[in-house]
Amino acid sequence: MPIDLEEIQKRLGRDDQSALKMLYEVFGTWLFEFAFAIIRSQQLAEEIVADVIIKIWEKRQRVSTLENFKWYLYVTTRNTSYSYHRKYSRLKSIDLNELTLPYYQLNTTPEDIMLTSETLHAIHQAINTLPPKCRLIFKLVKEDGLKYREVAGLLGLDIKTVENQMGMALKKIHAAVHIYLSK
Repeated sequence: MPIDLEEIQKRLGRDDQSALKMLYEVFGTWLFEFAFAIIRSQQLAEEIVADVIIKIWEKRQRVSTLENFKWYLYVTTRNTSYSYHRKYSRLKSIDLNELTLPYYQLNTTPEDIMLTSETLHAIHQAINTLPPKCRLIFKLVKEDGLKYREVAGLLGLDIKTVENQMGMALKKIHAAVHIYLSK
């Protein structure tokens, strides 16, 4: 059953705490992965997600009228992560080439189910061998459904860079799958 983000927004505006729980259940993992990619600490990433959820609740009336709530979630997570970074200053700078992500998971569709487990393994391996910045961009676009311009704004990159990184990712994944299928 697909989650209707607009419905969650409306319910938040009506002070529905169960909508906040649903928001956490649906987006908590994605926001954690994004925060972890920036801050590189599991404990701090968990705190960041908790803080983001609290901020959403505190601003629930304003949030209920936002046009692009998903974008707002990512921007809030990014900004909170940067605040934590400054506060704890364990890292001198954030280099997108050094970002790491937890194991990438594909959402399965009926077409995916037809693929063999070996093919899925080859795809996972190809994704995990992508350079970190490329892997992060791929995840934000393909798994999280953000648009290229949103990813560019979120990561402070030029839209052409996002396009080039996606092209590189798709070529590498295609080549890996092609090699696997030709065996």
